[in-house]
Amino acid sequence: MLQTYTWPRYAYRRPAELDHGGERRVPLVVVGAGPVGLAAAIDLAQHGQPVVLLDDDDTVSVGSRGVCYAKRTLEILDRLGVGERVVAKGVTWNVGRTFHREREVFSFNLLPEAGHHRPGMVNLQQYHLEQYLVERAADLPGLDLRWRNRVVQVTPQADHAAVEVETADGRYTLRADWLVVADGARSPIRRALGLDIEGKVFQDRFLIADVVLDGEPFAADATERRFWFAPTFHRGESALLHRQSDQVWRMDFQLGWDADPEAEKQPERVLPRIRAALDSMGFPDMGFRLEWTSVYTFQCRRMARFRHGRLLFVGDAAHQVSPFGARGANSGIQDTDNLAWKLDLVLRGRAPDTLLDSYDRERCAAADENLQCSTRATDFMTPKSRAAQVMRDAVLSLAAEQPFARVLVNSGRLSVPATLRDSPLNTPDGDDFGGWMLPGAPLDDAPVLAADGRAGWLLAHIGGGFVLLHFGWPAPAQHDALAALAQAEVPVRTLVVLPPGSRVPAAVPPWADVVIDRDDLAATRCDASPRTAYLLRPDQHVAARWREVDAAAVRRAQARACGRA
Repeated sequence: MLQTYTWPRYAYRRPAELDHGGERRVPLVVVGAGPVGLAAAIDLAQHGQPVVLLDDDDTVSVGSRGVCYAKRTLEILDRLGVGERVVAKGVTWNVGRTFHREREVFSFNLLPEAGHHRPGMVNLQQYHLEQYLVERAADLPGLDLRWRNRVVQVTPQADHAAVEVETADGRYTLRADWLVVADGARSPIRRALGLDIEGKVFQDRFLIADVVLDGEPFAADATERRFWFAPTFHRGESALLHRQSDQVWRMDFQLGWDADPEAEKQPERVLPRIRAALDSMGFPDMGFRLEWTSVYTFQCRRMARFRHGRLLFVGDAAHQVSPFGARGANSGIQDTDNLAWKLDLVLRGRAPDTLLDSYDRERCAAADENLQCSTRATDFMTPKSRAAQVMRDAVLSLAAEQPFARVLVNSGRLSVPATLRDSPLNTPDGDDFGGWMLPGAPLDDAPVLAADGRAGWLLAHIGGGFVLLHFGWPAPAQHDALAALAQAEVPVRTLVVLPPGSRVPAAVPPWADVVIDRDDLAATRCDASPRTAYLLRPDQHVAARWREVDAAAVRRAQARACGRA
């Protein structure tokens, strides 16, 4: 039992299928009510899809597990309806500091420029995030969240997946048109089906210790991530410190491969490590209470494919990375953001099911990027040879004085969103553009003013459908065509972005919304001149862009983004 959190217990309800033949055909089943499964179910329900979400437990995650949620994930959580709660409860930070022994050698800023709604990172214990997502799920009438419903068998069929579920009252079967598998790193479904997951398991172990401190070890606003290479308080190994909510601090200690995981979790081993760390940081009299301990091993692995017929794997069930870099839950939530809108279109018959192959292609590429970053960080933190150790220590010694060495220091490159440069859903540029908002990139946020003058943010106005972001008023000759786009089977809504100081006309056409680019940041980040237009996918990635819009080109680009090219 934690001192700062009491786990909720969610009620089991007898499934209706047990009283109606023990079987039912449903459009969607999601397995696993962790952060990724909950995000998938909420996103699909918000698209208007009925979802059955199954979990074999009756509470949120035990222990804090995931901690860091990146800016892109926070923007997704905003669309899922919980972003504000996460930011309000969590600890915001942008700066990370890296030390070699007790000397600071390197620092970075995840958000070096102003004009973003969300910070670079928020630290929050995973159980809080899961509780917020569960409460959000309860508000959605189309989402049937079933606790203590354990999946015991999945049988793939040509046009569905048969999901056999065990409960306290007996077994029943759901025949799901589509099955989203979010049952975690050990994924019983993946294992039972004999599906591959390949990669590397690193021969090193780390101790997690969540600690409640009796005081404030740093200035009240000093929430930076701190990482030490070879600190004197920890036998020359690595250590990490993060602040979380409720005055809980996460400490990670490198143990080495020969460490006994069970022995290292015992208080008689953990408490002296924490005491030594606090003493070394200059707080010998600060008391503390142990909240949670765990030992983990680095893994960098993924499935060869994330789509297997009617089964779609997301999060840790599909890919696993080392925790340094915060690429686990962040990449999993980005998986669901990529998948949900595509699955919605397929279920509505508005896109071919081959569109889901783009989920596999795009998120496998993103997973490869995460795996590469995670592997490089792990190799730097845990050198595998004497030569690698000498090189690592030389880089750390030089980094305090030489800028060229600082870029080589790697204590975990922090999670950033994937830019889907090679996606088959992108329409290549036909015009010259500068900057980084190329097709496949996630759109940057920017401060805007609504038509009524209220301050807000660009991404909130874009929302979760296809949007044509148009800088300046479209030419009158395009108005009828843009109105038709707004009424199409898969609508494209036009969001007009006016320059700073503009006045919104009294009569805005029904096919358009209007915002004012308060600080000219939206136009700057998009390298936009008057009549520049960007087509955005429902996950707010750029699908296409033009210097002057042509409605026929927009239709073609949207068809391509829906897998109909």
